[in-house]
Amino acid sequence: MDTMLSVENLSKSFKDKQVISGISFDVKKGEIMAILGPNGAGKSTTIRNIMGIMYPDEGSITFHNSKTIPRHKIGYLPEERGLYKNVKVMDILLYLADLKDYPLDKAKNRALAYLKKFDLEGKEKVSVEELSKGMGQKVQFIASILHEPELLILDEPFSGLDPVSQDLFKQEMKSLASNGTAILLSSHQMNLVEEMADRLFMMHRGQRVIYGKMDDVKQQYANFKCTIHGNNSRNDLANLPDVQRVEQDGDTTVLYLASEVQPTIWLRNLPEQLTIHELTIDRISLHEIFIDIATDKNLLKEGHKAHA
Repeated sequence: MDTMLSVENLSKSFKDKQVISGISFDVKKGEIMAILGPNGAGKSTTIRNIMGIMYPDEGSITFHNSKTIPRHKIGYLPEERGLYKNVKVMDILLYLADLKDYPLDKAKNRALAYLKKFDLEGKEKVSVEELSKGMGQKVQFIASILHEPELLILDEPFSGLDPVSQDLFKQEMKSLASNGTAILLSSHQMNLVEEMADRLFMMHRGQRVIYGKMDDVKQQYANFKCTIHGNNSRNDLANLPDVQRVEQDGDTTVLYLASEVQPTIWLRNLPEQLTIHELTIDRISLHEIFIDIATDKNLLKEGHKAHA
C-alpha cells in the first residue's frame, strides 16, 4: 500500500517547552489513520507542521516521496472552524476550491451533489451565519473534500453533529478511503475512532505511546473484562483466578482479567451463589486505554508496543 504521508523523527519546541519529541508515523493510501492523545499531547502542533503552518525543529515530513507540501492535494478540516460568516454557502465553497486550482464548473456540480447528500439542498444561496452549528460543520467538511484530495486531515470532524449527521460523515469517510484517499483523523470520540480507524498513533506529552493496527492494539493492550450487575462481595470476586483488578460501583462490579484468559473457560470459576442480574464479557475499550494513558494510571499491561 502506497505511503501518502510520512512523518519521521519530528520534534518541536516553544521557548523551553518540548511539545513534540521525535515522533514518527505514516498514513497510507486508502486507510483511516487516527492520531490521538489528551489535550496538550502535541496533536495540533503535529498537524500544523504537516500543513506547513509552522515548521519543525527537527525531523522530516514527506508527501508521496516529496518534501514539498502539495496543498492542492490536501484537504483540511481544522478544529477551529473558519468560514466567512457573511458569504453565501456556494460562494465560499467555490472560493476554497479555486484556491486549490480545482475547475470551478466541476466544483459547482460536486458542491450541489454534496449539499444534497448532507441534507443541505437549497442552502447554496444562504449565508454561512444563517446556518446552525451542525450545518456549518457540514459545509466546512464539504469544502475539505470538494477538490478530491489525496490526503485528508480531519481535526475533530464530529464536533457539533447529531447522530444522523455523524453517520453521514462516517459513511463518506469510509467511501473516500475505499476510493484511495488517505485520511488522518484526530478526535476525542473514542467510540467513533474505534469504529472507523484502521491504525492509530497515540501521543502523550509529545511522545509516542501506541502505534499500530487497531486490531493489534486491541489484542495487545485490551484484555478482557467481566461486568457483573448484582449485589456481590468485592472480596469474593477479587479472589477469583486471573482477576487482576476489581472496580465496584454500587451493584456493578467490573473484573479486569489477565491477558491469557479464555472467557469461556474462565466463566466456570464463578461461584454458584453469585447474584447476577446481567453479565457481559468484552475487551477493554479504546476509551479506557485512552483514559489510562491520559491520567497516568498505568493500570494496563506494560512493556507492550504495537507497531504498524
